[in-house]
Amino acid sequence: MGCSYMAQLIKLQDYVSRYEMDVYRYPGQFIRLKRENWEKLHSIWKMNNEKIPLVLENSLEDHRKRGIPFLKKWLNRHSLDTEDDRDPFDEQPESPESIRELKHYFLDRIYPFQIKWASSTIRESSIVEKQYYDDPLLKYLLQSFPDIFLIMYYPIFKLKKAPVEAEIIILTPLKIYCVHVVEFEEDVNVIAGGQRVWYIENSRINKKMLSPLISLKRTERIVRSILGAYNIRLPVEKIVLSRFHPIEYHSEPYLTSIVGRDDYESWYSGMKRIRSPLKYIQLKAGEALLKHCQTTAMKRPEWEMEEEEPLF
Repeated sequence: MGCSYMAQLIKLQDYVSRYEMDVYRYPGQFIRLKRENWEKLHSIWKMNNEKIPLVLENSLEDHRKRGIPFLKKWLNRHSLDTEDDRDPFDEQPESPESIRELKHYFLDRIYPFQIKWASSTIRESSIVEKQYYDDPLLKYLLQSFPDIFLIMYYPIFKLKKAPVEAEIIILTPLKIYCVHVVEFEEDVNVIAGGQRVWYIENSRINKKMLSPLISLKRTERIVRSILGAYNIRLPVEKIVLSRFHPIEYHSEPYLTSIVGRDDYESWYSGMKRIRSPLKYIQLKAGEALLKHCQTTAMKRPEWEMEEEEPLF
């Protein structure tokens, strides 16, 4: 039984990402490593072991064929020097009782590594804000969709020397989605108004909100412009998405899907049914978009020393 979920985080804000180094290599490598570790974990779990010594191979190289003990040592030695860059596999929780619990356990343990892959390379790292380790929306996106989905989480593009923050971008083998997620703490109805103003209402609230179509159109223009510059033909669609709130509207805007609470399950089921391998045009589009993203990072201190004394 496989575990095909855990979409790939190829860009997080303006953090350095190892996918920027080689977007044709790392998506396939992630899928392979995830599959191998899932099979190991599932095998151990079936034998009813009390402890689950899962080790996710996380180095950027081929590990020089030194085996699992070396990988564990490498991870400990090269963890980022922050309190949030913890090794999740040091914890020994109770063994999951069902395959569903096992998959949740597995995905939760991979999540910190996804953050690390999206905030560091072998030579550089970005300072990660603590909020991303427990970001419910980011976790939902990564843990709910197939590993062939490549996600850019509010990337910052550098256009004409000016930084522009975009909406969430999801690259699938068939299409690129620009996604604006609508979520509020209270139970409200969302009412689509004109191009600039929407409304949120319940028995206590009646107020305006800026239309999500504005930022979605900006993101779509950026994506289409970059794809066009590289002669990449891949459909681009805008989505206003709300898992928890109904969205009332008269008609959907052009090339835009409005997915409210009542339509969410149907939309989500359709997304999960996408069963295509990673495609060259998808990776090419990812490469083009990453080239135009802003990146803020610093050289990793250990590499300042290790350039004189190589690890291997």
